[in-house]
Amino acid sequence: MHLNDFLIRFQLQPISVRNITSAPAHYPGKEAAVLIPLEYIDGQLHIILTRRATHLRHHPGQISFPGGKVEPSDVSIIHTALREAEEEIGLLSENVSVLGAFPAHKTFTGFKVTPIVGLVKSKFDFVIDPGEVDSCFRVPLQFFKQTSNRHIGVHWRKGLRYQVHFMPYQDKFIWGVTAAIIDLLCRHIEH
Repeated sequence: MHLNDFLIRFQLQPISVRNITSAPAHYPGKEAAVLIPLEYIDGQLHIILTRRATHLRHHPGQISFPGGKVEPSDVSIIHTALREAEEEIGLLSENVSVLGAFPAHKTFTGFKVTPIVGLVKSKFDFVIDPGEVDSCFRVPLQFFKQTSNRHIGVHWRKGLRYQVHFMPYQDKFIWGVTAAIIDLLCRHIEH
């Protein structure tokens, strides 16, 4: 997808809270934010993702966006996403144009995650914080736009049935809230 097509579709579509795959509303959630960093490379957009460090208490080894909990010093949820991206992968906040935000997603592990969509202004080298991230990689947005690459499965929790998104990519397995956010982004721009 070309950058101008993405910008027009993203900015002209009303953001809907319908059809967000999330934990039930009554689940408690600590405020958190993730950055959906989009980078324009060789005529197409790519999403930057990380593999979380395996020693972490929450979601070890899982594929995720750069992000984390809101800290008392954060002035906004956008600041949280940008701060975390800089800490985790070396993406400086001044190198990101924030395009908008999607509604928060609740997780079964106790977070209320607000996705912030940002366009990387210029190429940068990953500077990974090994305390939080094992690796970082780019995936063409076009891969995720193909509905055949986005899947929904069933997850049972305390006797109740929930949907869970998943997206295999090369040797990686993207699932849960990260996959749900990618699915939401793709559905948002497909009209």
